[in-house]
Amino acid sequence: MKKKVAFVCIHNSCRSQMAEGWGKYLGSDVLEVYSAGTEEYHEVKPLAKMVMEEAGINMDDHNPKLLTDIPEEIDIVVTMGCGVVCPFVPSKHEEDWGLTDPSGGPIDGYRKTRDIIKEKVENLIERVKSGEL
Repeated sequence: MKKKVAFVCIHNSCRSQMAEGWGKYLGSDVLEVYSAGTEEYHEVKPLAKMVMEEAGINMDDHNPKLLTDIPEEIDIVVTMGCGVVCPFVPSKHEEDWGLTDPSGGPIDGYRKTRDIIKEKVENLIERVKSGEL
């Protein structure tokens, strides 16, 4: 049975979207992946889409979502490093990845964040497969 994982940040426009992209691409066999934000935002950051496209992941169909747009029952909640207190999302496990938001910075910051998120998603998938989560 797949684990429901939600990647959460403030606007759901960059880091959590990249994590959703990696989670669906790398972990579709063990994860049911969602992402959401705590505040409304109008688009996924174009540079986030661009650097994910460089890695072979198309996010053209991604749009920012709110916590109310995802299932109420989640197994794993991963916050990206909100910089504020993230809302409580009922789950069996939660962790914060403490990632700096590259928004507004150069494309290299987006690439670095993309690569860090990929490593963290791979680790999360391994922990799910091993039964740790």
